Amino acid sequence: MRINSLLGDMLVERKLITRAQLGQALTKQKEIREPLGQILIQLGFIDEAHLRLTLSEQLGVSFLSTDQLKPRTDQRLKECIPTDFALANYVLPLERNGNVLKVAVAKIPDIIFMDNLRKMTGYDIVTVLSAESELKRAIETYYGNVDLQEVVSSSEVDDLTQQYIPDKDENKVDLGTTIAEAEKAPVVKLVDIMIRKALDDRASDVHIEPFHNKITIRYRVDGVLYEFPPPPRELHNAIISRIKILSRMDIAEKRIPQDGSFSLQYKGRKVDVRVSTVPIIAGEKIVMRILDKRLDLLDMKTLGFEPEQLEHFEKALMRPYGLIFVTGPTGSGKSTTLYAALNKRHSPEVNILTIEDPVEYQLSGINQMQVKPEIGLTFASGLRAFLRQDPDVILVGEVRDLETAEICIRASLTGHLVLSTLHTNDAVTVVTRLVDIGIQTYLVAGSIGLVAAQRLIRLLCPDCKEPYQVDPKTREDYKIKTETLYKAKGCPKCRDIGYWGRVAIFEVLPIDEDIRRLITKNADLDALKRIQKEKHYETLLQNGIKKVERGLTTLDEVLSVAYE
Repeated sequence: MRINSLLGDMLVERKLITRAQLGQALTKQKEIREPLGQILIQLGFIDEAHLRLTLSEQLGVSFLSTDQLKPRTDQRLKECIPTDFALANYVLPLERNGNVLKVAVAKIPDIIFMDNLRKMTGYDIVTVLSAESELKRAIETYYGNVDLQEVVSSSEVDDLTQQYIPDKDENKVDLGTTIAEAEKAPVVKLVDIMIRKALDDRASDVHIEPFHNKITIRYRVDGVLYEFPPPPRELHNAIISRIKILSRMDIAEKRIPQDGSFSLQYKGRKVDVRVSTVPIIAGEKIVMRILDKRLDLLDMKTLGFEPEQLEHFEKALMRPYGLIFVTGPTGSGKSTTLYAALNKRHSPEVNILTIEDPVEYQLSGINQMQVKPEIGLTFASGLRAFLRQDPDVILVGEVRDLETAEICIRASLTGHLVLSTLHTNDAVTVVTRLVDIGIQTYLVAGSIGLVAAQRLIRLLCPDCKEPYQVDPKTREDYKIKTETLYKAKGCPKCRDIGYWGRVAIFEVLPIDEDIRRLITKNADLDALKRIQKEKHYETLLQNGIKKVERGLTTLDEVLSVAYE
């Protein structure tokens, strides 16, 4: 009764309940013989989190909130307390320190429970309190997920590492032993977790890199590489062999580069994984490119176009003929934009043909061809064949030479809509680039309908971005119309990066009659940029600043890819 009185008095002193509510709860306790705290919750006088916090202070026990319930993933804690026991008793292992195991519990445990926990784990126990509902969620999340660090540090991987005896000759392969090692449970689990984590974190690539004394695992998320906990160096060959088996590669061949691929279903969607290996000094490096076939990637409205830019692009796209170029460096999202454009034009009445290197996404109802230079199937030869296939829309993966450019222009002038890419820094440079490689100015002017340049920028995490006052000079320099901008901070949802997802910034240049006249007069780049400015067609930087003003990204992020 003394503990109840102390707890009740503390709650009243903190103004969490009234003296009348305490009296009502104590009266009910005499009838049903339940803990005072539980009765206060049942009566709706206090919530569980406030009660646990007060109780923890009363008894001198720490209280953890939801964001503090983070078990260490490198200490094999699931091997200490099994899943069934954790769920049944609301106990979550948090970390080991020497011979002491810290656990979170929902109520002060009795002596018998503590003794059983000591015997089960082999550790002395230190308890901290947490709200029951929050603790339950944390237990379900922790035991329901398998973290890469957790698998890497598991006793299974330790045991396998001890069994593994590396051969000094990396090029000498015992095929039977290699396959057996690649199919052992810890190796299969490691590779599976690597791929699943890549998908959960929206990674585009997974790099597995061997060095003489370690392996490095890095994921590219939103264009930036991040390092993750690596498995023991001894398991490198087994991991590479497992991925090669999945990708239908030759696991006995380690001296030359290889390419392969495999597909999987994950959370109801199909994912393709393109795999590349290269031999380096310390072994084979492998890169897995993740091609996530989500339908939202193929919607032009989600790419980042401003409304006016999208209107210009779609107007050019819906014409029966003409040439549309999307330009930008490797990794700027050009393929995604072009696939979204094809998805917009796709219908039973339209014959669409593509020639690509490589075919990244297979689109239903669209005829796609893979370039194979080793047998003479180039962009130019494939494009010539396409013109005999009664096409309406043709996608050419990239214009790399004069021959391909000439065929594209001829196709666009003879009643076909042609879409392609070119590597230039901005939209207007496409015109001068085509002239430089040998295309006559009147052909350039007569064929191009629109040029779009693009870059990818990271989006701020909406849950943790922080506002700040931008200084007047910066506002003036970049013509920013708002006084408040946002910066990255980092939280659990964005993996403490501060960014979550990417969007494109665009420079869309419709080729109208004024610009055509300039092109035929062999106008230089400065003249073309002047008319772009006069007609108020946004540059990459101007388009990026709009997204900065809306709080979607940071000024630094835009300035890292766009400038004037």
